[in-house]
Amino acid sequence: MTGGEHIDFTFADIKKYSDQTASFFQSLGIGRGDKVMLTLKRRYEFWFNILALHKLGAIAIPATHLLTKKDIIYRINAAGIKMIVSVGEKNILNHINASLEESPTVETLVSIGPEIPEGYLDFTQGIANATPFERPACPSTNDDIMVMYFTSGTTGNPKMVSHDFAYPLGHILTAKYWHNLHPDSLHLTIADTGWAKAIWGKLYGQWIIGANVFVYDHEKFTPADMLRMIQDYKITSLCAPPTIFRFLIREDLSKYDLSSLEYCTIAGEALNPAVYESFYNLTGIKLKEGFGQTETTISIATYLWVEPKLGSMGVANPQFLVDLIRADGTSVEDGEQGQIVIHTPNGKPLGLFKEYYRDPELTHQTWHDGVYYTGDIAWRDEDGCFWFVGRVDDIIKSSGYRIGPFEVESALMTHPAVVECAITGVPDEIREQVVKATIILAAGYKEKAGEALVKELQEHVKAVTAPYKYPRVVEFVNELPKTISGKIRRVEIRQQDEVK
Repeated sequence: MTGGEHIDFTFADIKKYSDQTASFFQSLGIGRGDKVMLTLKRRYEFWFNILALHKLGAIAIPATHLLTKKDIIYRINAAGIKMIVSVGEKNILNHINASLEESPTVETLVSIGPEIPEGYLDFTQGIANATPFERPACPSTNDDIMVMYFTSGTTGNPKMVSHDFAYPLGHILTAKYWHNLHPDSLHLTIADTGWAKAIWGKLYGQWIIGANVFVYDHEKFTPADMLRMIQDYKITSLCAPPTIFRFLIREDLSKYDLSSLEYCTIAGEALNPAVYESFYNLTGIKLKEGFGQTETTISIATYLWVEPKLGSMGVANPQFLVDLIRADGTSVEDGEQGQIVIHTPNGKPLGLFKEYYRDPELTHQTWHDGVYYTGDIAWRDEDGCFWFVGRVDDIIKSSGYRIGPFEVESALMTHPAVVECAITGVPDEIREQVVKATIILAAGYKEKAGEALVKELQEHVKAVTAPYKYPRVVEFVNELPKTISGKIRRVEIRQQDEVK
């Protein structure tokens, strides 16, 4: 495929090519329960591959192209991966090849091109020569594992989150009642196929309700290019993490015709009110926030019938019994912080993960006695709307107050000097902990880094939120430590502070 090429696929086309892919994989000995890693970026072959694996009852393991040798070895051996299908790009292939000596379960390597190196099968040639697909007599049951994701946790090794074959049905609500899609929609979710967000927004729910999916196979995210795609292809629905919207609102949106946009949703991290307000002022579109995890489908969201409250995630998904609980397991009152949990008195609800693969101990730690613990803290208002506070491990305890990183980060983000920031707690003999802000400054403020700017930012936080939350420690940096999926590793900042 050459740069700038436009390709349309009908559902009939997708059936044809996924059947050919399934037949090709059958000839390679892939069948029920076999694990196949897909490192396919945003290439259209991803859809052929994942649907083919579903038809065979095999287990699809999407993976980002950012993985290095160490990451790949861990994933292959943890899951027992049998085959890898990859983009044929030198840097990706080099990492895969470097991992093979320590990855005994891998039997087959397939490349979709452009490079087809020695030892790899040619995907395009393979499906072209495939015999007619014959569906296995019993490819799978609803309880079989269909797809597995390695979560990019902020601590420890990634967990293997496994979902069964009923999982796609849980995303009907995602597409119809959060994305607000219909058969005439053209929906764009900005996500690499290596992340769970891709199948949240580019496959299951969207196609079940018959919507059209737009995929832009870009190498590097450029806000102006993305805006041009929305304009030229008349995208009607957009879903992206707050970081993407932060970049979009820094562009001159008056240069683009965005009139086709009907609806925009946002997820992946908590939404700062400043981003919401700026996008609304520029476009007239109210961003609809959603909360979920790799382990779930959408759990809390501002559904199409819910009027957004600035800073709120929305209301609970009726598919789940969502609750907020104290450390002793009792439910909190409105206005009180608690951990977000999902009660499962009748067993696994549709859309909740099956297990952490090969790790019953970890599964039991997070899901036991009929309760799944998300590890996230929030509070609920009198209208049933949930407000994100932070991860359980990230909550700061200072002078008897419980302070969530997100609320302080949101306050800082309203100052023009701040491009990105992370709030953590540092030990303090008197207060137990004090709030620390690690900040990336905007270009026009980097030369101003110093005590005067620190004081200005502290006073700004005091004016925007409760004064006791202001950061007593401020550090300016050029970058923040992040997971491979782009989540801020606050734990790494804390660890660095401990050795200083």
